[in-house]
Amino acid sequence: MHASIDQVAIAANDLGNNLLRELRPVDAAIIIPSLQHWEGQRGEILYEPGDNVTEVYFPCGPAMISYLVVLQEGRTAETALVGREGAVGGIVSHGRLPAFARAEVQFPGPFLRMSVAELEDAKQRSSTIEYLFARYADCLMAQIFQAVACNAAHTIEQRTAKWLLAAMERTGTPLIPLTQEQLAAMLGVGRSYISRVIASFKGRKVIETRRGSLAVTDLDQLKSIACGCNECVRRHFEEVLSGVYPCEDELLVA
Repeated sequence: MHASIDQVAIAANDLGNNLLRELRPVDAAIIIPSLQHWEGQRGEILYEPGDNVTEVYFPCGPAMISYLVVLQEGRTAETALVGREGAVGGIVSHGRLPAFARAEVQFPGPFLRMSVAELEDAKQRSSTIEYLFARYADCLMAQIFQAVACNAAHTIEQRTAKWLLAAMERTGTPLIPLTQEQLAAMLGVGRSYISRVIASFKGRKVIETRRGSLAVTDLDQLKSIACGCNECVRRHFEEVLSGVYPCEDELLVA
């Protein structure tokens, strides 16, 4: 028995991914049958640079992916975070899809995935699906542009606060399963710099350190320390894809 349009709309709202939630019921009926559940583990690599991208991943709930550029000396630098507001893999490109950056599971959790070929077929069947993913790609590009400017213009303390805030918004939780060493790698700075910043944050009671994780305890103070880059990205999302970027009402402070 085929699901009704109303049933499909309810299913889309329950998927745990804000981008999929924006699908019109008639478009959700095209996409949902192709989706498969997948559990991503921290550190799991979806693509390496040069890999042929064959699947699209939609993080759900607290799951989050980092885009990492791999430098010649083997170091990596993060260029974007993707959580329940988006998707990774083959969003706009057509034909062969070589990955430029590494896509790595940053926070474990549930994902939905479908093949790039199925997504391309869905775009061919519905122009509104094509436009939705094109608008999301614009938002992702805005995030990358803003990250380049942020890395050049703002202090490590501001960038650390911004990263923690961005992670909280995407996962909906103040508990960030990340060590100081891993955070330093995300920001492309030395461990000693991050250790000093984290010590300062702890002294001001902005965060607590727990085994293998950081917990934000004062959201307002964290916002006051962070630069305005995250807010710029949020505003662009609201202009281009209203309702997709996670709202503050979903944040829970430890």
